[in-house]
Amino acid sequence: MGKIVTFGEIMLRLAPEGYYRFIQAENYGATFGGGEANVSVSLANYGLDTSFVTKLPSHEIGQAAVNSLRRFGVDTSFITRGGPRVGIYYLEKGASQRPSKVIYDRAGSSIALATKEDFDWDKIFEGASWFHFTGITPALGDNVAEICLEACKKAHEKGITVSCDLNYRKKLWTKEKAGEVMGQLCKYVDVCISNEEDANDVFGIKSAATDVTSGKLNKEGYKEVAAKLTERFGFKKVAITLRTSISASENNWAGMLYDGSTKESFFSKEYNMKIVDRVGGGDSFGGGLIYACTNNYENQATIEFAVAASCLKHSIEGDFNMVSVAEVQTLAGGDGSGRVQR
Repeated sequence: MGKIVTFGEIMLRLAPEGYYRFIQAENYGATFGGGEANVSVSLANYGLDTSFVTKLPSHEIGQAAVNSLRRFGVDTSFITRGGPRVGIYYLEKGASQRPSKVIYDRAGSSIALATKEDFDWDKIFEGASWFHFTGITPALGDNVAEICLEACKKAHEKGITVSCDLNYRKKLWTKEKAGEVMGQLCKYVDVCISNEEDANDVFGIKSAATDVTSGKLNKEGYKEVAAKLTERFGFKKVAITLRTSISASENNWAGMLYDGSTKESFFSKEYNMKIVDRVGGGDSFGGGLIYACTNNYENQATIEFAVAASCLKHSIEGDFNMVSVAEVQTLAGGDGSGRVQR
């Protein structure tokens, strides 16, 4: 098994303590996180060789971001240094019927101003077997989208498996722009990760009889969504997270894996979650999926592992999913009692 390379932006996260609102807060906790970085941390915690690629300024805040990854064993040797700043996002955690809110302050960040000359993909991909990115990264600018495309083409040329989490963010670009750019990138993607909204927002592919705001999910409809995605792009696998939002504090959580070669769909068990922190939940699903795929899990076991990993993440503060393979396997195997382990 070769190393797993992820590419994207890691940001400084500033969040009021507990469930304080922005207008109440006098203190903000500072941590780091970002879609692809979160995946790398998950994989490192599972014992895999993983490398995160980005561009960060050479000052102390940039170094703090690097250190946040190193502490978990993520390879940071291909992080380019330079540029003016680390992107920031502010998080106000929701509770009950009040939703969480995110405010971005990431314009002009080092990675957003990066150029293709900043990254030597031949060198980065030496010994790699998997490359992962999300739809957030190309949304940072046309220049970053071009870097993503170059990376995908190089990975495809080298026979490296490419995965992408569609991760549509309306605060970063329009649906039309996302569809255009992601349509080009997905030609090189083998494993596509989506949720109940992204496939529709990016590619106009929607599950029938589903209303995410009312919490109604037609699980069978997602077979059609996955089949249409596979037909359009030739994906080998499509993984879809299925979230039913009862409130900001309580969600039901499951997933589906579609096998493009056999046309079969596999649904996980459903978990009822009391949420501590949902940011990074989708990334932890991606990390679990990649781990299971690279370890040749059967399809049913793969989706069970990915969903269980993500379920556990919802109980952990911060973006990173700090759990072990054994902990995920215990939950996936049916022990969700939460009883004290002595």
